[in-house]
Amino acid sequence: MAGDKKSDGGKKPLSGITLIATENTEKNNRATAKQNDSGDFQIAAESLTDKNSHNENSTAAGQTQAAGNNGKGAQQTISPGLAVDTDKLDSKQKKKKIKRATIPLSHDDLSRLNTNKGLISLLRNREIKLKDVLDELKYEDELVRLQIELVKLQRWVAENGKRIAIIFEGRDAAGKGGTIRRFTEHLNPRAMRVVALPKPTDAEKGQWYFQRYSVQLPNPGEIVFFDRSWYNRAVVEPVNGFCSKAEYQRFMQQVPEFEHMLYEDGLILIKFWFSIAKEEQAKRFESRKQNPLKQWKLSPIDEQAQSKWEQYTHYKEEMFSKTHTSYSPWILVKANNKLRARLESIRYVLNHIPYDDKVEGKLRLCPDPNIITRFHRNVIKID
Repeated sequence: MAGDKKSDGGKKPLSGITLIATENTEKNNRATAKQNDSGDFQIAAESLTDKNSHNENSTAAGQTQAAGNNGKGAQQTISPGLAVDTDKLDSKQKKKKIKRATIPLSHDDLSRLNTNKGLISLLRNREIKLKDVLDELKYEDELVRLQIELVKLQRWVAENGKRIAIIFEGRDAAGKGGTIRRFTEHLNPRAMRVVALPKPTDAEKGQWYFQRYSVQLPNPGEIVFFDRSWYNRAVVEPVNGFCSKAEYQRFMQQVPEFEHMLYEDGLILIKFWFSIAKEEQAKRFESRKQNPLKQWKLSPIDEQAQSKWEQYTHYKEEMFSKTHTSYSPWILVKANNKLRARLESIRYVLNHIPYDDKVEGKLRLCPDPNIITRFHRNVIKID
């Protein structure tokens, strides 16, 4: 009996009793951080795990303690291969992007969101890059402020009977449509239009090429956004064999004259070309294939964009060299980063047009020259 009272380290031994450590799990509501294609993220319900505080940092399973009748003390056995310490995982593992992470959150985690320190700690512990979160918040704040200026611009256009046409051209999946949505999100739909024409009908094929685009030009007091334009004939059509060589050459001769007539008539024309790298385009195509909400964006032409990359490059350069003029210049947008491309293209428009009540000093309207550049032959190209 005296031997039963002795134990290693002065601890009271457990005689004939085997304790098995178990982990009690309780299913609660989970939250998963999600982000849609517009850059917004939201908390959605998902299942969570509420762990015992004593087992939170250790998942050792099959642990047993036994005290021998000979009084030699307790023995501990841990089944091999079952112990996992999540705090000692590879420190070099890349943290997940906020838009892609699936993060189980407990009720305690959610309560920490109400404090600055708690939020920062939670993001770090859940392997979310804090910089990504801050970039998202900064982007949203900046976008709203720029959109307020766009509302002022539209009011000035309406009051002064101005006409503005903004052309969005570029590689497939370069972010043209997403940028147009940010431009128009808070504008009065009665004083603006988005034009995205389908392929020409048989009747339109027999018309003057510019005719179906001419009827879409803005009326006084209106802004029109062209999601692709008459420049289809400069790049897309010759690459894919949708026009003859004679039609292509006639277009290239006429387009500077056509745009000069618009300029002399007082129409404000802005031409954007959104540039992306070949690798970035391939990545975005794959994302569209996986996302059922974006699959409608894929077309047979898109599927050939990668294999015909060099042909697109050739015709693009021809277009710049023959249609870039002082009265209708090409504005190049580096669009590998969608968020920055959206903000800087909006800044360019706001900076270019002298509307009333323009904000001064409190908001940067001058576009970043690393993102927005005016075409010239020696400009650094990414596409």
